Amino acid sequence: MAFVTSEGKLKSLSRLELPSSSMLRLTDSVSMDYYELWKKQSAVRTAVTFLARNIAHLGLHVFERKGDDDRQRLTDHPLAALFSRPNPATTRYRLMDALVHDLAIYDMAYWQKVKTSAGTPGLVRLPPAFVTPKGENWFSPEYFEVKGSRGKIEVKADEIVFFHGYSNTGIAGESPIESLRSTLSEEYEASAMREQMLKNGARASGYLERPVGAVSWSPEAKAKFAKGWRSQYSGGGTNVGGTPILEDGMKFVPASQSAKDLQYIEARKLTREEVASAYFIPPTMLGLMGGATYSNITEQHKMLYQDTLGPWLQMIKEEIELQLVPDLADGDVYVEFNLREKLTGSFEERQAAITGAVGGPTMTINEARALDNRTPLDGGDVLIRPLNVTQDGDPKPIPAEPAGTNPEEVVQ
Repeated sequence: MAFVTSEGKLKSLSRLELPSSSMLRLTDSVSMDYYELWKKQSAVRTAVTFLARNIAHLGLHVFERKGDDDRQRLTDHPLAALFSRPNPATTRYRLMDALVHDLAIYDMAYWQKVKTSAGTPGLVRLPPAFVTPKGENWFSPEYFEVKGSRGKIEVKADEIVFFHGYSNTGIAGESPIESLRSTLSEEYEASAMREQMLKNGARASGYLERPVGAVSWSPEAKAKFAKGWRSQYSGGGTNVGGTPILEDGMKFVPASQSAKDLQYIEARKLTREEVASAYFIPPTMLGLMGGATYSNITEQHKMLYQDTLGPWLQMIKEEIELQLVPDLADGDVYVEFNLREKLTGSFEERQAAITGAVGGPTMTINEARALDNRTPLDGGDVLIRPLNVTQDGDPKPIPAEPAGTNPEEVVQ
């Protein structure tokens, strides 16, 4: 038997590695926290918020397994009530939205298990920047240190649901923003340069050249000319973009690259493409429409929920079932995200496919009215069957009209 090494023996080999720094160095003098990068870098914010909104939009349902091919959805279970309203001040959507934001930015996220004022179980999101895993166990934290403006507290490991990604050693994840360091650094420098050009330079950047034999200017004359030039043709001058009038044989010599030469638009597109790639998001989902057609956008939309969001949903589901479900339910209860509505296409496509598969209508009048929040009708719960559709062995088949029958007589 190969399972002979005890868990305790491995635990004694290493201490828990603390989370790495959450600061990213962009230049020699500028460093930003991961959150600041999300807040200020539009490409990062677009990608992360896109993931968070799409996952939070999905419903999280609770089921009980009845057999190998049978299950029942639980709508009145304490676990379902917990996700319906995690705490009196938070909705399910906002809890999931914050969870994905934390994972996408820090590669770590924390839910504190609490008891609400009503005495029911609750969940509260803890900001990753204020939480530190502690202990000597390299399999899982022994406790968590939570900091606040009035001090810090220690929270037992089983009182927190801890989500995290991969790292080489220890259990703290590594932010995907780290892999974008060079891309974001270039974007930061390009943005700073663009801002400086628009703020300090004329629209046609360069310098003024005077002829060799021109009359020498006094320091006061030079200062006066420079001040007048800047006030009129640079920054917020009244004649920015206008045509200057030069005297005494002076010439304007272009001395810098234009916005076109620097390819700002192309650079920003590249940054968004790199960020989309880091988060495994199809580029068209982030507005990069180069080469996009209706057919490949439709396929990429399916890929989004299968290849991009699929691993996210599976990870979140398994962590919930590992760390939260045992507190409120037995082993036959599990959770599942509702992907059906996202993967079945439009209502028309779905109904056409189902009708073609079963050979007839699948919805009653009242079921259709319920979709528009209309009241039911008497007799509307009967499934209408077209006259030309029957089943083999139907005890009461609808007879065909005999040849030569007058339609008006049939109606009468």
